[in-house]
Amino acid sequence: MKFSVFQISRKGGREKNEDRMGYCYTKSSGLFLLADGMGGHPDGEVAAQIALQVISALYQKEAKPEVGDVKAFFATAVMAAHRQILRYAAEKGLIDTPRTTLVAAIVQGGVASWVHCGDSRLYFVRQGEMLFRTRDHSYLEQQQNARQLAEPPPGFNRNVLYTCLGSPAKPVFDVTGPVTLLQGDRMLLCSDGLWGVLEDTEIVCTLGQNPVTTAAPDLVERALIQAGSHSDNVTLIAMEWETPDTFESTRGSISTDSIDDGVFASTVQAGGLDSTMDDLDDSAIERSIAEINEAIRRSAARKQ
Repeated sequence: MKFSVFQISRKGGREKNEDRMGYCYTKSSGLFLLADGMGGHPDGEVAAQIALQVISALYQKEAKPEVGDVKAFFATAVMAAHRQILRYAAEKGLIDTPRTTLVAAIVQGGVASWVHCGDSRLYFVRQGEMLFRTRDHSYLEQQQNARQLAEPPPGFNRNVLYTCLGSPAKPVFDVTGPVTLLQGDRMLLCSDGLWGVLEDTEIVCTLGQNPVTTAAPDLVERALIQAGSHSDNVTLIAMEWETPDTFESTRGSISTDSIDDGVFASTVQAGGLDSTMDDLDDSAIERSIAEINEAIRRSAARKQ
């Protein structure tokens, strides 16, 4: 498995950076993650970090060296992250819960699949053209795509999200794929600090015409300049798929051919979180999975 990757996050005009991103990989599978902690709620950066840590930990357990059922993995991992955020809020005695968006992609076996919740996006670009883009879980975006949702009250901000991780309601998430990967295909995961400022055409054009190691920092700088002093956090992670016969060892290029089956590498770390995150161990994650499985069992029993 061979790919180029570049990740970057800038605070912009905000007091702190509530975005988190990272990637993990084994010999034959890769996971790319981005979460945007939501303002207006406490500890958004903690929610984002919990989401990345839980999902990457579950991925490390599952990818031996590939994830067996990617769709099932996404469903379990998203709910485990959601429950861990709620547990954190309960243990801290928070009146309101920390919340975060999430977008994650897995590449393995020559295909890509992804999941998203909220308005952090994934762009899939092939030969300079956008093949796919995730659709935000906002009233405005969903109405534009002719989905039937409950009509919000007059004066309601239609850009507001109707789902995320960490809210009291069960999160809504969409899984896409698998999509066959071809030489030069590029995926961009980004927070709304990027796409909220730059048009899709500019994002796709820049990503399609330049190596990801050049396109990624260029896009971030453009977003920061255009937004000015009121810029949101701007975060992205970009990946370019490479086939064995065209692979070149350049900055940001990764080849997993030489690593052993049991090797796991990750850029996801617990940076910036307090000691309460020490509780995010194997037993805590297993408890979340057990709770999810029990809920599924109860739901199936009711339908019988």
